[in-house]
Amino acid sequence: MNRSMILSTVANFLVPLLLLFSFFLLLRGHNLPGGGFVGGLTAATAYALYFVAKGIGETKKLLNLEPILIISIGLGLALFSGLISVMNGKAFMQGLWLDNKLPVIGKIGTPLLFDLGVYFLVLGIAVKIIFSLAEEDEE
Repeated sequence: MNRSMILSTVANFLVPLLLLFSFFLLLRGHNLPGGGFVGGLTAATAYALYFVAKGIGETKKLLNLEPILIISIGLGLALFSGLISVMNGKAFMQGLWLDNKLPVIGKIGTPLLFDLGVYFLVLGIAVKIIFSLAEEDEE
């Protein structure tokens, strides 16, 4: 398959920007629109763009992890965020926050951990779908 040199060059610049923007959406999502779901979709879009520009092999090298592992990490983080409150004698999924604020991010708590889990879960599922469709198309 012929790859566009222009798209390939543009992808080298856009993919890091999209990944950075996805991280911004993840962090913004507690009090404003955004969060793990939208951030994960944006990150998956970056990998989809890279796939169109460079092909499935290069995209797998860039991702450097199996999508199933990313999905597992996401599920684990989301579950762990709920169990933290149970371990502290609270209801499952009750939000808990650290007392200190971090610059730019603000207070860190279990909702951020849950959003991070959703981010990885959505990214892993979307990339797994993209890879599955691409490999099916190659056959």
